[in-house]
Amino acid sequence: MTGLRIVHAHGDRITVTETATGVDLFSYVYRPESAWEAPKPYLHPVRTLAGAVVTDYRPNDHRWHKGLQMTASHLCGQNLWGGNTYVHGEGYLALPERVGSMAHDGFDGIASDGSRAVIAERLTWRPYSGERWADEVRRIEVHDADPAAGSWALTWRSAVTNRRDEPLLFGSPTTAGREMAGYTGLFWRGPRSFRGGRVLGPDGAGPSLMGEQAAWLAYSGEHDGLDGHATLVFAHAPENDHTGAGGTHPAHWFVRNEPFAAVAPSWAFHDELELAPGATLTRRYRVVVADGALEREEIAEYLERHPW
Repeated sequence: MTGLRIVHAHGDRITVTETATGVDLFSYVYRPESAWEAPKPYLHPVRTLAGAVVTDYRPNDHRWHKGLQMTASHLCGQNLWGGNTYVHGEGYLALPERVGSMAHDGFDGIASDGSRAVIAERLTWRPYSGERWADEVRRIEVHDADPAAGSWALTWRSAVTNRRDEPLLFGSPTTAGREMAGYTGLFWRGPRSFRGGRVLGPDGAGPSLMGEQAAWLAYSGEHDGLDGHATLVFAHAPENDHTGAGGTHPAHWFVRNEPFAAVAPSWAFHDELELAPGATLTRRYRVVVADGALEREEIAEYLERHPW
C-alpha cells in the first residue's frame, strides 16, 4: 500500500520512506557539520521512486554543496553558504571569519498521515561572531507520491525574520560584482553523472536560462550505475514575486549543467534584497522528483494537475 513513513534518528536526521516501494525518499540531516562549510540542515540523499540518487554531497570542487539546502551566499558581508567568499577584484578567498551558520533550534512538528509527511522546524541564522541575525520558521511537506507515475513532490516554505536593529541585505556573487553567479536561496546540487544534463523552462531551454525568470525550471540527467534518467522540476509559488520588504522582488533562476549540475531560484540574482528590522521574508517552493526524462508538455500537465 502506498504511504509515507517517518523515522527520526534524534540529534541527527529524519528519513522519509515511501512504503509501497520501500525507497527512502530523502534524509533531512540537521546535525552540525564543519564550521567552514557554514553548518545548516540539508536533504541528502534524495532519491527517485526507482531508488536512484539525485543529489550530491560534499563534492571535491565545493565541499559545502550538500544535496538540497537553504543558503545565503552574501548576507551583510557574511557568508552563510560556506567555503570561500567572493570578493570583487580578488576572486574567491578563504575568509573563515565571514562564514556563519543556520543553526537548528528545534522541531515544532514531525508527522505523517500516510499520504503527506511534514517536518516543521525552527532555526537561527548567525554570522561568524555568533549574534542572532534572523529566525527562520521552515516547513517541508512531502506529498503526491505516485509509484505508478514514478514521481513524488515536496513543498518547502521558509519564513525568515530579521532580528537585527538594521536591515538585512541579501546578495550574491553577482551583486558583489561577478557576472552570472547569482546563487543564493534554495540550492540543489546534482550528482556528478548529471553533468551536461538537459535544462527546460516553460518557454526556453539550456543554460541560457541563467538569470532569467520563469514559473518553473526542470533539469534531467542520466544515472551512473542504474539505467535511465531522472527529472527534477523546481517551481516557485506565485506569491513569491509579491512578498518581501521593498515591494516586488521576483526570482531569477541560477542554473548550470557544466561543470556541475545546480539549480537555485535565486533571491538576489541581479539586485540585493533588503529586509527591514522585524520584517519577515517568506518564500515557498515545490520540487518534483520523477523517474525518466520528462518533456515540457508532461511537466506543464503535471503542474496543472497539482496546483499550488
